Amino acid sequence: MNATPDALARLIRDGFEDYHARFAAISRRARQRFEQRDWVGARQDAVERIALYDQCIAETVDTLRRAVGERVGERALWLQVRAAYAALLAGLIDAELYKTFYNTLARRLFATRGVDGAIEFMAMDVEPSDAITHPVARHSYTLSPTRPADAFMRVLGDYRFHVPYAHQLRCAAAIAVRLQDDLAHWGDYPVRSIELLDTVFYRERRAYLVGRVFGEHRFSPCVIALVHDERGVRVDAVLTRRRDVAHLFGVSRSYFQADLATVGDAVVFLRSLLPGKPVDEIYTVLGRAKQGKTERYRTFFRHFHEQPGEQLVHADGTPGMVMAVFTLPSYPLVFKLIRDRFAWPKTMTRHQVEEKYALVFNLDRVGRLLDAQPYRHLRFPRARFSAALREELLTQCASSVHEDGDELVIALCYVQRRFRPLNLYLREQTVESRRVAALDYAQAITDMARNNIFPGDMLPKNFGVSRHGRAVFYDYDELCLVTECIFRTWPTPRNEEEALADEPWFQIGPRDVFPERFWMFMGLPAAELAAVREHFAHLFDPAWWQRLQVGFAAGQYPDTPPYAASNRLA
Repeated sequence: MNATPDALARLIRDGFEDYHARFAAISRRARQRFEQRDWVGARQDAVERIALYDQCIAETVDTLRRAVGERVGERALWLQVRAAYAALLAGLIDAELYKTFYNTLARRLFATRGVDGAIEFMAMDVEPSDAITHPVARHSYTLSPTRPADAFMRVLGDYRFHVPYAHQLRCAAAIAVRLQDDLAHWGDYPVRSIELLDTVFYRERRAYLVGRVFGEHRFSPCVIALVHDERGVRVDAVLTRRRDVAHLFGVSRSYFQADLATVGDAVVFLRSLLPGKPVDEIYTVLGRAKQGKTERYRTFFRHFHEQPGEQLVHADGTPGMVMAVFTLPSYPLVFKLIRDRFAWPKTMTRHQVEEKYALVFNLDRVGRLLDAQPYRHLRFPRARFSAALREELLTQCASSVHEDGDELVIALCYVQRRFRPLNLYLREQTVESRRVAALDYAQAITDMARNNIFPGDMLPKNFGVSRHGRAVFYDYDELCLVTECIFRTWPTPRNEEEALADEPWFQIGPRDVFPERFWMFMGLPAAELAAVREHFAHLFDPAWWQRLQVGFAAGQYPDTPPYAASNRLA
C-alpha cells in the first residue's frame, strides 16, 4: 500500500511489456497457421489479439489498485508517477506505445473527459516517429544484370518455412522477370538491389515479404506475396506500384500479424514506401490500433487548431437515418454520431448499432469494410460548428452530445476516412467511369458475401469510393453475417390479385432475404443496374447465397486475393 511513484511507474512499464509479449506470441502463431493452412485458427488469432489490449489494461489497473489501494486515484501521486514513467522511457524506440498504454490507464482511473495534459502524455506539435533513426532489421541483396534470378533464390532461401517451396527456381525467375517488366522504364537492367524486412507479414491466407527495390537513381516499393496450397509454398504476386502497396496496407483491410521486436522503426520504413499514407493508418494496420487512434487524434487536432477559421460541417451525402455525420472540409476524416431516434423503417436500438460497429473489428474486412475507430469524450470549441450542424447534434444526438461552457463534448463517435459517397460519385463521372464504379460496387458486395458478410442496406449512399476508384462499405447499422440470413425465392403469384398487390401476400420473417428483389433496393441508374445484373447475376440468385451458407457451415471460405489479377504471376 506504500508503493512509491517509481515503483508504480515500473508496474505500468511491466504491464505494457507483458501486453507487448502476449501480442508478439499471438503474432508468431501466424507462421504456423500459414504452414498448416489453418485459416480458421488465423481468424481466431486476429480476434484474440484485438481483445488483448483492453484485457491487459484491466489487469494492470487491478495491479495498481492492489499496490496503493484508494490512493490510486490521487492526482498528486499521478503527477509524480508520470515524471518517473517518462524517465523510464528515455531512448526507447517504442516510447510512444508505452505512453499510449499509460494514457489509457490514466483515463480509466480518472474517468477523464477530454484530455488532461498534466497527467497524460500529449505531443500535439510534433510527429514522434520523426525522431526515430534506428534502422529496422532487413536483408539486402545485390542483383546480377545477367543472372537476376540468383538473388531471388537467395531471398527464398532466407525466408524458409516448415513446408517446401513449390518450384523454387521457377518462382525466383518469375520474380526477376516481373520486376524487370514493371520497372523497365528505369532503363536497361534497372533493378540493382533489393532489401526486405526480416519480419514476414501475415494476413488471411498469405505471407508477405515487404521491402523496396533500387535502381541507380530511384527506388520503388516491393512486396512479394506468398501462398500455401496443396502444391506447397509459392510466389503468387509481386507488387511494385505504390497504389497497389497502399491498398494492401489500406484502412479497409484487416490487421497484419507481424512479429516486430520494435514497431516505431518499422513504421518509419513503411512511411518511406508509402509517403502519402498517414502514420496513424500504418500503426493501425500493424495491429497497434490504440496507437493508431492516438496518432489520428494528434494529427487531426494539430491540423484543426492550425485552421482556426474553418468550421465543422455536415459531410457530403444523403443524411443517415441512424447516424449524423460531420467533417472538417480540409481534412479527410468523418465523425459519425448515433442519433437518439431512428426514422422508420429502422428498428434497431442504439446498443445494437454499437454492437454492429464492434463486430466489424473482428471481421476479415477483405478490402471492402472501412475501419471505424470509436472515440469517447472528444471536445470541440462550440463556435467551430456551423449553426445547422450544432443545432442538429444538440437536438437529435443529445445522448452523445452536451455543452460544457464554450465547448461541445461528444461522448461517443466513430471516426473513419472520408470517401466520396457512391451515389454522388455516380452523378459526377463519365459514362465509362460510372459503369466501372457500379461493377466494383457489385464486386464489393460479392467479396463481402464470400467472407460471410451481408451489408443489409445496399443503397449506394452507404458505399464510398476511394481516390483510386475502389468501392468500400462504411455504414454498418444493418450489417450481419450471411449465415444469419434466410435466403428465399420470391413466390410466384397465384392470381392477378396477388400479382398486383402493393404489399407481399405471404409471410416474411425478420431474417428473410429475397435476392431476386435486390435490384429494387440498389438505387443504381438504369444503365449501371443493367451492367450489374449482366455481370453479377449470382447476386440475384438465392441458390448462390445458399451455397455460400453450406460452405461456411463446413468451414470453407473462398480465397479473396488483396490485389488485382494483373499482379499475379503466371
